[in-house]
Amino acid sequence: MPLDKVKSIINDIKNGNTKPIYFLMGEEPYYIDGISKYIEQQVLSEEEKGFNQMVLYGRDVTIEDIISNAKRYPMMAEKQVVIVKEAQDLSRTIENLVSYAANPQPTTILVLCYKYKTLDKRKKLAKTAAKTGVLFESKKLYDNQVPDWIKRVLAGKGYTITPKAAQMLVEFLGNDLGKVNNELEKLQLILKPGEQITPQIIEENIGISKDFNNFELQNAIGAKDIKKAFAIIQYFSQNPKNNPLVVTVSLLYSFFSKLLKYHALTNKGDAAKALGVHPFFIKDYQTAARNYPMKKVSAIISAIREVDMKSKGVGAANLPQGDLLKELLVNIFN
Repeated sequence: MPLDKVKSIINDIKNGNTKPIYFLMGEEPYYIDGISKYIEQQVLSEEEKGFNQMVLYGRDVTIEDIISNAKRYPMMAEKQVVIVKEAQDLSRTIENLVSYAANPQPTTILVLCYKYKTLDKRKKLAKTAAKTGVLFESKKLYDNQVPDWIKRVLAGKGYTITPKAAQMLVEFLGNDLGKVNNELEKLQLILKPGEQITPQIIEENIGISKDFNNFELQNAIGAKDIKKAFAIIQYFSQNPKNNPLVVTVSLLYSFFSKLLKYHALTNKGDAAKALGVHPFFIKDYQTAARNYPMKKVSAIISAIREVDMKSKGVGAANLPQGDLLKELLVNIFN
C-alpha cells in the first residue's frame, strides 16, 4: 500500500539516509505533497535553508536550469535541497534529466514533484532514477480502499472511526485523499486523543447528515424500507447541491452491480474480498440478496442506467432530480 512506502521513505530521511534524487510521480498528489513537504521542512535547519534550499516550478525553468542548480555545492551545510514543483510541466523534455540522474551530485537532494503523470518505466530516466535515488509512484485509491486508509491514518494518530462514519466521508468526499485528510485534521482539533469518530460527530462538525445520505438510501433500498427511502429522496430533492443526482446514481449502480456479483458467488464466505467491501457491510448485501433475486437486480441495473440517461437529457427534457429519483424508486420497489 502506498502509505507503507511513504512511511518507509520518510523514516529513511528521518534516520539520515537521504537519496540524491526523489522522483515523485502519479495520479494521487497527496503522497507527493506529503513527501516533498517533509523534505522541505525537516532536512535542513532554518539557518541552512537560506543558502541551501531552493524551490523551482516546472513552468518557469528548463531541465538545464534544474541541473545547474543541482550541481551547486552547499554553503556551510552538508546538503542542499532543490525542489521542483509542478515538474509535469516539463514532461516533453524530462528525459533530458537522464545524464544527471546517472551521476547525481551527492551533496544535493533533488526532489521532482511530477503530479498526475508517470514516467515511462521502459525508458532510461525511470530506470536510472530508481537505481540512484527513489522513484515513487503515487496511485489513486479506489473508493472501496479509502475507508481502510482513513482507519489507518487515524490509528497512527491515536484515533478510531466507525465503519459507517468512514463510509460517510468517502461518499461525501470521494477518493481525494487531500480533502479527506483536511476533514480528518479538523476533527482531530476538536476531539480528545483516543476518541472514536462516529456518524454523529461527522454530522455535527462536517455537515454530512447521518440519516439522509446515499449510504442510508442504499441501506433503505436494500432492506426494502420504502418509507425511509422516499424520505431520503425527498431530502435530496430539497438539497440538490449537497446531494447531486450523478453521485446517487453512481453509488446505486455500484451497489446493485456488486449485489449481482454476490448472487453469483458460490462461496459467500469470500464475499467481502470478492466485492471489495469492508466485511462490516456484507450484512447489507445479505439482506438485499434476500429482497432482490438475481433477475430483479438485473432489471434494477437497467432502470438505473435509464435514469442516468434521462438525467443527461436523453429521452427526457429537464426533469427535476427528485422526479427522476422517485421514478427510480418506483421501478426498484415494484
